[in-house]
Amino acid sequence: MASLSSPAISTSTNVFEYGNFTTELIKVEQGPCCRKAAEQTLPPPKPLLIGTPSEAGVFPVLLFLHGYLFLNSFYSELVQHIASHGFIVVAPQLYSVAGPDSTKEIESTAAITNWFSEGLQACLPSHVRPNLSKLALSGHSRGGKVAFAVALGKAITSLKFSALIGVDPVDGMDKGKQTPPPILTYIPHSFNIDMAVLVIGSGLGEVKRNPLFPPCAPKGVNHEDFFNECQKPAYHFVAKDYGHVDMLNDDTTGIRGNTTYCLCKNGVSREPMRRFVAGISVAFLRAYLEDNSSDLEAIKDGQLVAPVVLQKADFLL
Repeated sequence: MASLSSPAISTSTNVFEYGNFTTELIKVEQGPCCRKAAEQTLPPPKPLLIGTPSEAGVFPVLLFLHGYLFLNSFYSELVQHIASHGFIVVAPQLYSVAGPDSTKEIESTAAITNWFSEGLQACLPSHVRPNLSKLALSGHSRGGKVAFAVALGKAITSLKFSALIGVDPVDGMDKGKQTPPPILTYIPHSFNIDMAVLVIGSGLGEVKRNPLFPPCAPKGVNHEDFFNECQKPAYHFVAKDYGHVDMLNDDTTGIRGNTTYCLCKNGVSREPMRRFVAGISVAFLRAYLEDNSSDLEAIKDGQLVAPVVLQKADFLL
């Protein structure tokens, strides 16, 4: 288990800025992650990147799933931003290479969730405690599809999620070309999900970068369709001038990282979209895990200005 340094944290309480907690990034390989060599703990089913407050306390937990063929490290700045507001964020590496079928990712997500009760505490600083009664699930792109699949009961978990966030979720190449298992039914409000849902969309996700490649979040299988099938309470925010991968770190290295700048239509800068995704997620998690809806209401009513121009803001309440 390796502990990584974090950037300086602002004292601002604005959800779109870093919060008041200093943060720590912890890498956990697929082996024992106990604090003492003599301890025998259950290893995680997959390698993990954990963002946690450094200060002592008991914190809600967010399980965050990466997009198709991406590395969890590409989201480290997003993870730290959310953690700085008092959340433990667990981002597994679900696979290295994968085909079109996401069934194994769904099963792995359930296995990680079931592992939390026995193994997560041993991977955290001893003075940091996870509150597993306040548990949320989130995912980007195909990870968003997987998150919805788990919330819909396509895999059994021993713990109950209380909130679901889809970050520009995608269910395939096009309507009629969904990847297995298909999640969208195209029946309005058909999702039987017993929790609040936040769907975040990108205005440029459905736009082709060039004629050789399809858009990264095509119409017919993107955020609009996921939100249309949600039941109350559900929120839908779309960032107008930003793309499908603009919530990633600025520096995404290697072949996979370079493709994030080549295949999708991008905005001018990733930083505003990353702050927006982190901030709206924090506001939503506070509302539905901590019973504090002030930030979410302020964003909804336009009193707290987002760092991006909103193309759409819809609510089912």
